[in-house]
Amino acid sequence: MTKVVLATHNAHKVEELRRILGPRLEGFELVGYDGPDPAETGTSFAENALIKARAAARHTGLPALADDSGIGADVMGGAPGIFSARWSGPRKDAGENLRLLLWQLTDVPAEHRAGGFTCAAALVLPATGEEHVETAVWSGRILQEPRGAAGFGYDPIFQPDGYDVSAAELPPVEKDRVSHRAMAFERIVAVLAEKLPRA
Repeated sequence: MTKVVLATHNAHKVEELRRILGPRLEGFELVGYDGPDPAETGTSFAENALIKARAAARHTGLPALADDSGIGADVMGGAPGIFSARWSGPRKDAGENLRLLLWQLTDVPAEHRAGGFTCAAALVLPATGEEHVETAVWSGRILQEPRGAAGFGYDPIFQPDGYDVSAAELPPVEKDRVSHRAMAFERIVAVLAEKLPRA
């Protein structure tokens, strides 16, 4: 099988990506990444996704998939945005990040809590030097309190458009079908399938 490395150490993200990508990547073997984390010095989701994919491709010599994603509140100009994972500090504490964002939106009424998740998925092919990025947005609104126990990160406080539940209340199979990550990776996998032979 043609091996492809998933450039992340986030166990939740690995699990979700395996679910999302598994059915779409027949003939490819998704392998974990054990290399160093690069400094995410980009100023956009796309730049940071490419930084991670380049590092994994360089470390392993394999085609690499990576993503950078985060949540943004319209009333805050799209913040936390690329700083979502470190919003409350360098420890990357998901619970603290969520609580800080809720506190910052305390006095914002429901009609002004529009926002969404953005995901940039990157593919780097070390054999040819080709790089590709696909970006998707999952629109909705930021809730006033957490709801649901599934998902991870900011999922409990995000209600997608067209749903009356939070992302953390969606069945995983449904989230895997409609999320920002699902949309971005579906597009990047189409590029991967076109560029690489299946085993």
